[in-house]
Amino acid sequence: MEHFYTVQGEGYHQGKASYFVRLGGCDIGCVWCDVKDSWVAENFPATPVEEIVNHVAETGARICVLTGGEPMMHDLEPFTTALHARGIMANVETSGAYPITGNWDWICVSPKRFKLPCEESLKLASELKVVIFHKNDFRLAEEYEAKVSKGCKLYLQPEWSKEQEMLQLMIDFVKQNQQWEISLQIHKYMNIP
Repeated sequence: MEHFYTVQGEGYHQGKASYFVRLGGCDIGCVWCDVKDSWVAENFPATPVEEIVNHVAETGARICVLTGGEPMMHDLEPFTTALHARGIMANVETSGAYPITGNWDWICVSPKRFKLPCEESLKLASELKVVIFHKNDFRLAEEYEAKVSKGCKLYLQPEWSKEQEMLQLMIDFVKQNQQWEISLQIHKYMNIP
């Protein structure tokens, strides 16, 4: 769908220069999605993997983040192989609703209630990022926590339009569950893509 060089705005790698590649195609249907244009994969022409990786390499970026849409609707083995051949770290942001393909350096699973994550994806997560849209999302966060590996980083992130409403609840939750941290979308505060 699009690709651009920017700064990672959320999660464990927040603040790091990163090249983003957004793939078209998503059947999750999040009501708060800020890239609903990405949902129909057929709206975007297929681009050769090497062409995309060349764009990444030209910038000197050391991290490439694949996002969507839902990237795991595609076979990503050729993409990660090409990135690693150029010495570029391969990170992905996924809902976890599909099995993980590719060889990733960092896997951020951000489960959505609209299409639940598969057990395999949760077990492979380096980072679990739960978007807090409603009070019930705290319960879901605890359920997902029980399914990830011990070393997985745990983040709560307020849904952008609900931040004022949910932030204090998130602070209270983290104070009582110190294995969790709060992730904010700093790219939105800085007005960068």
